[in-house]
This record gives sequence, C-alpha cells and structure tokens, in this order.
Amino acid sequence: MDPARRAAHRLDQLVHEYSLFASADATSPRVCRDFVRAVLFTHGREPLVMPAALCTSELVTNVHLHTKGTAILRVRLNSARLHVSVFDESPDPPVVARPAAEAVACWGRGLALVEEVADAWGVADGRAGRYAKGVWFELRSGG
Repeated sequence: MDPARRAAHRLDQLVHEYSLFASADATSPRVCRDFVRAVLFTHGREPLVMPAALCTSELVTNVHLHTKGTAILRVRLNSARLHVSVFDESPDPPVVARPAAEAVACWGRGLALVEEVADAWGVADGRAGRYAKGVWFELRSGG
C-alpha cells in the first residue's frame, strides 16, 4: 500500500478524547460549553461549534439544576462525529419536557432542544465511582 494512502487512512481513524471535571457551580455550563468550543475550533470543526455549544450547555445546566454534585464532561472527536457525554452523581433518569402546542414554556425544554439539534442522544449507565449516569449527544461531522 502507498505510504501516503496509509497515513491518510490513519488520520481518518484518529480519535481525540478530552475530559473536564466541572464543579457543582453556576459557572459550569459556560466553562463546559467554552471547552467544547475550544476543542472544535482547535480541530477545524467550526460547523459543529454552535450546535455542540447549545447541547453541551443544556446537559451541564441540567446537572447544575437537578443534581447536587459535580459533573464530568467527556468529548470524543473523530473524522465522522463528535460525541459529548456529561456524567453526574444522580441516578434519576432525565425527562424530556414537551409543553402543549399552545403553551409557552420558559424553562424545562433543554433535552427537547438536544433531541432536536443532535443527530443522536441518550442516557448511559455511568457507574464510575460516584457518577451514576451519563447523558450524551452526537453530531455528525459532515467533513
């Protein structure tokens, strides 16, 4: 096999993984959102920045509002997709709120936004030390 072709193949398979511990604090959604943005800008994935920042902010805000503990943010990026997970200490499953068609909801729509923006999302059993679950989303890279 041509060495240049082999090198390109390896680059396509390259996975970048990052983790961030977020304190149980009102600043955590912004810090995590900015962290994901920095990862994407660093790797030249500008088209993913806005949807990834929105989804990350929603997931970390849910941890801040609905649990009392810290969170772990994990970012996994390869040529095909971005996968972001937010692990927290609460075993309670997240709830997707869907207000009635004519109702105006001022809050509680975070997971519905994630569901709308992300290509996929879900809940993973965290069971890693004190972390009980992880809520994740994926965005296809498109490039």
